[in-house]
Amino acid sequence: MATDWLGSIVSINCGESLGVYQGRVSAVDQVSQTISLTRPFHNGVKCLVPEVTFRAGDITELKILEIPGPGESRQCGDLQQTEMGIPGVGCQVGPSQNGTGKVLKKPISSSAPQNIPRRTDMKNQDIIISPQQQCSKSYMDRHVETLTQSKGFRRRHNSWSSSSRHPNQVTPKKSGLKNGQMKSKDDECFGDDIDEIPDTDFDFEGNLALFDKAAVFEEIETYERRSGTRSRGTPNEKPARYRHDENILESEPIVYRRIVVPQNANKEFCTDSGLVVPSVSYELHKKLLSVAEKHGLTLERRLEMTGVCASQMALSLLGGPNRLNPKNVHQRPTVALLCGPHVKGAQGISCGRHLSNHDVHVILFLPNFVKMLESITNELNLFSKTQGQQVSSVKDLPDTPVDLVINCLDCHENAFLRDQPWYKAVVDWANQNRAPVLSIDPPINEMEQGIDAKWSLALGLPLPLGERAGRVYLCDIGIPQKVFQEVGINYHSPFGCKFVIPLHST
Repeated sequence: MATDWLGSIVSINCGESLGVYQGRVSAVDQVSQTISLTRPFHNGVKCLVPEVTFRAGDITELKILEIPGPGESRQCGDLQQTEMGIPGVGCQVGPSQNGTGKVLKKPISSSAPQNIPRRTDMKNQDIIISPQQQCSKSYMDRHVETLTQSKGFRRRHNSWSSSSRHPNQVTPKKSGLKNGQMKSKDDECFGDDIDEIPDTDFDFEGNLALFDKAAVFEEIETYERRSGTRSRGTPNEKPARYRHDENILESEPIVYRRIVVPQNANKEFCTDSGLVVPSVSYELHKKLLSVAEKHGLTLERRLEMTGVCASQMALSLLGGPNRLNPKNVHQRPTVALLCGPHVKGAQGISCGRHLSNHDVHVILFLPNFVKMLESITNELNLFSKTQGQQVSSVKDLPDTPVDLVINCLDCHENAFLRDQPWYKAVVDWANQNRAPVLSIDPPINEMEQGIDAKWSLALGLPLPLGERAGRVYLCDIGIPQKVFQEVGINYHSPFGCKFVIPLHST
């Protein structure tokens, strides 16, 4: 009967002096009471000798790690290191303390290499040995006889046969295996034969051609129409995409043309949101400002509003908060302000005053005239209270490039000023300075602009400016809506939350 256990993997504890051995049983001698292990491991390290034999007196504890099944070979073949790396999964045989029976558990041994056991080996059941199955022989003989008497004991540890069950024995729990066997998950996933794998690649294009996508969607739509469910859309429909500042729920369609002028506009602009802003003629623009002044929007108010908007735009062009902060005192920007002796020049002086209040170095050029307009005189008095610098000669302008040039030289009425020597000298200086130019309320005729601008700021409504005006911006100077209606303009504000907005040519 001892030959039934040949090929089993066991762990033998020989005490502290000899240590723990693991290996496959190659021979069991009941006469001499010895057991031999092939390809043994001593304390987790592979032994140099191919076989080790133990006497029964040297064995302190014996553990069965794996028992070969009925269809497996019981010969002691080569033992791989992975097989011997299964720590303590098996049966522990030893004397009972209460004398009623011994329950064999699955102990954990730390002396063997730590590998993860297979799932089929982890499903071992507890085995009960009755006192009748224990004999009074030597320690090794008792172990061998106990193992040889368990006829129904197999690799997966099924329950004992009913003929050999003792009345006092406890029936072990079911292993949960179907028909006594369970296929490993590794075998289910990787157990296919390599020869069965096809050599040809899968034809994705051919299989996709078998699927009629249009017919399937048509069938879905037909079913939804009959059942009254909501349609999920067709493949040709593209979902609407919204920006972060767009409203998803719309109560009414959007009207982009909210400003209508009495005569056909020579040129139209549009805002960033798509609203159409038509241009107006100089005569209509002049009439609009005159009616607004009659209703209380005086010239002083208009100059102040224009100065604030123009300074805000200039501060943004100079770098905004990245340039103008207490940490950049050494990088104080310089602005050259070129003004003529007219209302346009007064608007520039107002802008220079606000820029100087924001710690910008402003150099104001204004030619000397015997008699100045009252608006210019008032603005000069306020500008003189700032840290700005006023000059009347081109020689006093800086020789090095400045950060920004603000042009307020040109005017719609006083065309004779372009023939003055000071005007030509200032135009030559501005064109040679290489600084970007911002024009405030430039005239319509491009021939009247001696300085090419990079940006132009229009007031209220834009004029049909040409290419030399650069990029056009529009500022709100506070004209009420009914004032627009009084001059025949159907007006709705395009500014939104801003006072200065960019305009794009259509």
